Amino acid sequence: MSAVTRERPAVRAGRTPTVVRLLVLATFVVILNETIMINAIPRLMESLHITEQSAQWVSTAFMLTMAAVIPVTGWFLQRVTTRQAYAIAMGVFLAGTTLSAVAPTFEVLLLGRIVQAAGTAVMMPLLMTTLMIVVPEQDRGRVMGNVTLAISVAPALGPAVSGLILQVGSWRLLFVVVLPIAALVTVFGLRKVENIGDPQVSSIDWLSVGVAALGFGGLVYGLSLFGDSDGSVGLAIGIADAGAAAIAVFVLRQLKLQRTGVPLMDLRTLGHRTYGLSLALMSIGFLAMLGSMILLPLYLQNLRGLSPLETGLLLMPGGLVMGLLGPTVGKVFDKFGSRPLVLPGSIGMVLALAGFTQVSMTMPYWQVLGLHALLMVSLAATFTPVFTLGMGALPPHLYSHGSSMLGTLQQVAAAFGTALVVTVMSARASRLAADGVAAVPAQVSGMKLAFGVAAALAALTIAVAAKLPNRIADAGAEEHGGAEAGADPQEHGGAGADAGTQQHGGAYADAGTQQDGGGAYADAGTQQHGGGAYADAPAGGRPGRGEPVTADET
Repeated sequence: MSAVTRERPAVRAGRTPTVVRLLVLATFVVILNETIMINAIPRLMESLHITEQSAQWVSTAFMLTMAAVIPVTGWFLQRVTTRQAYAIAMGVFLAGTTLSAVAPTFEVLLLGRIVQAAGTAVMMPLLMTTLMIVVPEQDRGRVMGNVTLAISVAPALGPAVSGLILQVGSWRLLFVVVLPIAALVTVFGLRKVENIGDPQVSSIDWLSVGVAALGFGGLVYGLSLFGDSDGSVGLAIGIADAGAAAIAVFVLRQLKLQRTGVPLMDLRTLGHRTYGLSLALMSIGFLAMLGSMILLPLYLQNLRGLSPLETGLLLMPGGLVMGLLGPTVGKVFDKFGSRPLVLPGSIGMVLALAGFTQVSMTMPYWQVLGLHALLMVSLAATFTPVFTLGMGALPPHLYSHGSSMLGTLQQVAAAFGTALVVTVMSARASRLAADGVAAVPAQVSGMKLAFGVAAALAALTIAVAAKLPNRIADAGAEEHGGAEAGADPQEHGGAGADAGTQQHGGAYADAGTQQDGGGAYADAGTQQHGGGAYADAPAGGRPGRGEPVTADET
């Protein structure tokens, strides 16, 4: 997926491009597997004769692999075509699913999950990068609403789907059911997906790859150890600190490569204020969602005595509502901008988590369902506009890097959220138990405190939401004085505009181009009126080949 695209495929207004539809479907299938094994832990322990700590690795290893592989996807997507990236990602995922389904031992199952995760890690950045290239700015909110189904609802539905499947078969059925669905999606996708970009040959810094894998993988692993009950807090802190140190080395390496070569993950994305704010809000939101996904099953199953199936059915409506509201939220964003959605969504998120601080052994189940639905609706109202604003604030050659950074931080946020709520809950329950409080009231008190901490963190999203612009055009006017910052003047083979330069009415002119219309930009190496090239319009312009953009359109 290259920063330099040959031709934007013609997309009729109000239509979702076929390539995006297929990628959303494929992404939903592969992301569903991130949480589908949560309810299968007891079955794995019985079938493969392993401990609970070992069984947890089927989820931990998946998350670790995602965190280690996603940083490489920005470079990978620039070197291959859309069809190649799709074929490789789905092929690897199918291989991992097959291996997991027939695994004779736990070690083989673990290997299968790692292979599955490697394919999954490519799909999300591929979907986001493709969407930003082929969908006109005025339709991105609506299309991003559909994407919400894949990135948010799939992990939320994972435990519910696995609960249903485990009622009728063994844990292997989880992979047997997914395999033919993923195969059909792969075959149909390869027939319909079209290339939307040319590969861009570039080198890779293998030191960055190794440091990124150690850093992000180590941090996620260290955070995941906080949830263990074997007293390994010291080890968890040590591994997390080592991971954080490796990430610091990775950041310094990328800053150096931005000046002298090609970075593995281009940190100039963070120089765009709207993207940085969106990244922060998305990370906190994902932390809140995953934290609640861990706490609620513990509360409903361990304390209230519900079965995994009953728990999944109770929490399924919230996930379904989130997915069904996605397209509607996108349309509202396209029409009115982000402010009617993101700020109320952030407030709703805090209210839902605050409501969960009142959990008890007698809380009505309808109240649990209502609070969970409020949380999911609030996240739907937040995720779609924030995704669209954040990615839309980047120039096209940073799309793949922006989406890979977003995916990486989602995994870190998921691990941090899980570690935080479990640690707070366990510490509180242990302290009360030591003081003579009965086990059940102690655990309920620990859950209340954990939800309170999550609500306090979610409150930060209200402050971040208040700083976000209403539309992408507003973001372009705020960032770096209307031009892209930090770009190397030689990055695209021509004399580029320095940071802070205004290019004909706040537009961004890429290196080596001529720009005549206001409010749009010309992509790298193209002429505004030259044959066969187009001018993109992330700042509010129409798709096409250099049509001028009026003030009304921005």
